[in-house]
Amino acid sequence: MTDSAGTPGDPEKEGTPGAAAAPGGETRSGSGSGPGPAPEEPPQDGGGGLDITVRRKRHWLRWTALGASFVVLVAAGVGWWLYKKLDGNIRTDTSAAAELKAYEKERPVSVVHDAENILLIGSDSRAGDNREYGRDDGGSQRSDTTILLHLAADRKSATAMSIPRDLMVDIPACHKADKTATRAQFAQFNWAFEMGGTACTIRTVEKMTGIRIDHHMVIDFNGFKDMVDAVDGVEVCLKEPVDDKDAHLKLDAGRQKLNGEQALGYVRARKSLGNGSDTDRMDRQQQFLGALVNKVQSNGVLLNPTRLYPVLDAATKALTTDPGLDSLKDLYDLVRGMRDVPTDKVQFLTVPRQPYHLNRNRDELVQPDADKLFKRLRDDKPVAVVPADKLKSDDKNPGPADASGPSPTPTYSGNNAATDLCKR
Repeated sequence: MTDSAGTPGDPEKEGTPGAAAAPGGETRSGSGSGPGPAPEEPPQDGGGGLDITVRRKRHWLRWTALGASFVVLVAAGVGWWLYKKLDGNIRTDTSAAAELKAYEKERPVSVVHDAENILLIGSDSRAGDNREYGRDDGGSQRSDTTILLHLAADRKSATAMSIPRDLMVDIPACHKADKTATRAQFAQFNWAFEMGGTACTIRTVEKMTGIRIDHHMVIDFNGFKDMVDAVDGVEVCLKEPVDDKDAHLKLDAGRQKLNGEQALGYVRARKSLGNGSDTDRMDRQQQFLGALVNKVQSNGVLLNPTRLYPVLDAATKALTTDPGLDSLKDLYDLVRGMRDVPTDKVQFLTVPRQPYHLNRNRDELVQPDADKLFKRLRDDKPVAVVPADKLKSDDKNPGPADASGPSPTPTYSGNNAATDLCKR
């Protein structure tokens, strides 16, 4: 008879793999010695604690991914809704585009690629929400403020040239809203807008300057107010207190922060501010626009979505544009191209003019200074501006000032957006 551990049992019935039967029915681990219970091994089947942990982790990850997807979907939906809302605020002037197309052969051609010229028109309509600012003459309107904005091709400068509404100019024959035609005439500039609307105003500016107008924007009173309120007001400085009932304006002297209603009165007042002339009013408008640009850039509005949205909402509600600028994307591309322009290179000036020799209540161009300025802008060449009191005291109608150097830059009376009016 031989010593034997017996016939090996079925591992699934008698123990774990690697264990051998010992005398007396005990099992002995292959790695241990002596009698005693076998150590417990980790569970190997799919129903143990480790598997439960893994399943819980996967369950949590699925819910997290689902929640994140929902947040992204909601954000995208809100973003799309806001975009469509702003985009829908903008009104498109298709009639002006059709009128300009009919006179395409008469219009000047663009000289410098990528430079842009945009005509900004402040509507003087007293209809609808604007009737509180004056008498409504059957819904008629005139261009209360007109500014030719030239954006340099390299987008390193922007020049805004004001055109006096009382400037005597050649207005071409234009079509009215009822499709009847007006005759060509020599009249004050803002008649062009009253008779033939935006297209007639554009053609009048192009005829006078030789500059091709690429785009236009018409801005109404209430839109201007809302834009000022959206940036939480704009500061100005007053030498004397103002009390003007017609302009809805009552202010103390010194540094004042104007809300939208006050700002509108400030840029439109004639009787109670300055010498009461349209020239003085235009200078005040330029200074205010410079302060507005500075406020927008210095407060980081363009880079802060929560602050940018109210400004865009107010601006888009105020605008009527040509088809080339009638979407939020078009306007964003325009603003994005300007946001890096230094404020001291955002310049404001008025076309060189003097009292009209036949009527001192009207203006006429000062030549050849005006044509020289038009050519500089047409050719995308730089101009410089300084406050009127810094030009030569005997130059009452400033055009280009003397400059040294091989390529002198003409200097005109004006200001830039970096100017602090309270420190002048």
